[in-house]
Amino acid sequence: MERLVGHGDRELVEAAVGGADGAFDELVRRHTPRLYRVALRIVGDRADAEDVVQDAWISAWRALPRYRGDAEPSTWLYRVVTNAALGRLRRRRRMPEQPMTDAAAAILDTMPAPGGGPEAGVLRQERGDQVQRAIATLDSSQRVPLVLREFEGLDYEEIAAILGVGVPALRARLHRARVVLLGRLREVQ
Repeated sequence: MERLVGHGDRELVEAAVGGADGAFDELVRRHTPRLYRVALRIVGDRADAEDVVQDAWISAWRALPRYRGDAEPSTWLYRVVTNAALGRLRRRRRMPEQPMTDAAAAILDTMPAPGGGPEAGVLRQERGDQVQRAIATLDSSQRVPLVLREFEGLDYEEIAAILGVGVPALRARLHRARVVLLGRLREVQ
C-alpha cells in the first residue's frame, strides 16, 4: 500500500473515490483533531464530540462519491462535522445548564500558560469556565460561526460556505454573537 501522507486533500479525495487503499484513512488522520475541536466546542461534551466526529466521518464516507470539489475538502469536512454537531444538539433539545468543563479544558489546553504562579492559573481556569458557560448559552446560529471564526481561525468565506449563508449574514451573526457574549461575560463580573 502506497503511503499517501505527502498528497494534498484534493488528491486524497480523488484517490478515495477511486478506491485507493489508505486515502480515506489519511484524510481521517489529517483532519480528525480539527473536527474534534469544532465538535467539542459546539456540543460541549467530550463523549458527544467523539460521537459527532464518528458520525461526521461516516457521513463523509457515504457522501464522498458526490463530492464535487466546489469547496476545499477541509471546508466540506467542517460543514459535515458542523451539521453532525447541530444534529446532536437538536436531538438533545437544549444545552446543558452545567458548566462545560470538558470544553473549557480543551480550549485552555491550547492556550499558553500564564505567568505569575498558581493564582494566575486558577484565574485563567475560572475565566475560561466563564467564557465556555457564556458560549454555551448562545443560540447555535451564533455559537457555530463564533467557534469556527474565533477558535478555528477560518475566514469569512469558508464559514459562509460551511453554513450555507452569505458573508453579510455571517458577519451579522458574528457581530450579534460577540455582543451577546460580551454582555453575558459582563453579567458575571
